[in-house]
Amino acid sequence: MTEVSNIWAEMMAQGQRMAKAFNPALENFQPQGFDKLWPTMPKEVMEMIWGNAFNPGGLDAKTRLLVVLAGMTVLGAQAEPAFKATVRHAAEAGADKKEIAEVIWQMSMLGGLPAMGRAMQMVEEVFAETSEEKDE
Repeated sequence: MTEVSNIWAEMMAQGQRMAKAFNPALENFQPQGFDKLWPTMPKEVMEMIWGNAFNPGGLDAKTRLLVVLAGMTVLGAQAEPAFKATVRHAAEAGADKKEIAEVIWQMSMLGGLPAMGRAMQMVEEVFAETSEEKDE
C-alpha cells in the first residue's frame, strides 16, 4: 500500500473505533439509509433557517434548496444521504417533482449526463419512498 492509502486506511479504522466507542451498534454502520434517520423539517422551520429570516427579501427556502440540489448535481450527486434529504426538504418547502427535475436537467450541461442520471435516480427513489409512506 502507498503512504496515502495507509493514511486513509488508518483514518477509516480510527473512525470505526470512535463510532464503536460512542455506540457499539455503530461498529458495522453502513451509510445506506442514513438519510432516513433525520426527519424532514417543516417548511416554516426551513424558512426561519434558510429563508427570509436569514436574508429579508432574499431567496426563499424552496429556491435555496433548489440551488443546493443544483450544486450537488454538478458535483456528481455523490453524497446520497445528503442529496436525498435535500430533495425531501425541497419538496417540503414547496418544490414539485417537475421543478426538481428541471434544476437537475439544467445542471447536466455543467456536470454531465452521468451526474444528471444519478441525481434523477435518487429523486425517483425519494418520491417512490414518499408515495409508499403515504400509502401506509
